[in-house]
Amino acid sequence: MKKKKRDRKMMDALMESTFALRRKEIVGGEPPVSEIEDRWPALFSERQISAEFMRLVSSDLNQSFFDGLDKYVPKLLEVYRKRGQSCPDLRSLLHPLDEQTSNQKRRDAALLGLPYYLREDSKSHLCLSAVEASKGMDIGLLVVTEDGGSNKQLLAKNIVDVAVVLEEHVILKEQKDVARAFATLMGLLYSLNIDYPKGLKYTFEVIQKLVMGIGSGNCSAKANGLRNRMLQA
Repeated sequence: MKKKKRDRKMMDALMESTFALRRKEIVGGEPPVSEIEDRWPALFSERQISAEFMRLVSSDLNQSFFDGLDKYVPKLLEVYRKRGQSCPDLRSLLHPLDEQTSNQKRRDAALLGLPYYLREDSKSHLCLSAVEASKGMDIGLLVVTEDGGSNKQLLAKNIVDVAVVLEEHVILKEQKDVARAFATLMGLLYSLNIDYPKGLKYTFEVIQKLVMGIGSGNCSAKANGLRNRMLQA
């Protein structure tokens, strides 16, 4: 145990001391993810993803993500239910929720509902299937459930695994739930200087600016519209 703790401290110190060099390589050279992973393998651990995020924005990744998410979950679900009257996809997604639904499922619903509410396409970025489904996925989450099914049925199923995918490769598995995987993905996008996927640019903007409070003073009309509706909810 002491050796592991010492090794972690040594790795933390190494990653801290090489931060400037790493940013020069990543931002200046824009190498593929596989090349960055070969060069900086430690950067792809949850511990170092969080540490790199802290170095970049001076904010704790998980704390900012989950504190903000838990603050907005009730209001997001409320505006989703109102929109659900005219949006079958949202209605189907929220159908399994009831008073006994766990906080984890409510978090997942708040995140999974964003593309439907913002009228974006989540199909190429969120897949419920085997690992082979990562092919063709530049940025996204791979959610494996016991018996498959569609994205809209996710909340009614038992999740076996959630993985983060970048450039068609599974980067991290065993993320426990969709919300945890989203937080890890946000950290990776910052750490690797990767733009948000065009098909979900407003979804990721809402997560960054409203949920995490990063750059919240400069929001698009869509993000501002959602914020105003949550204030009225």
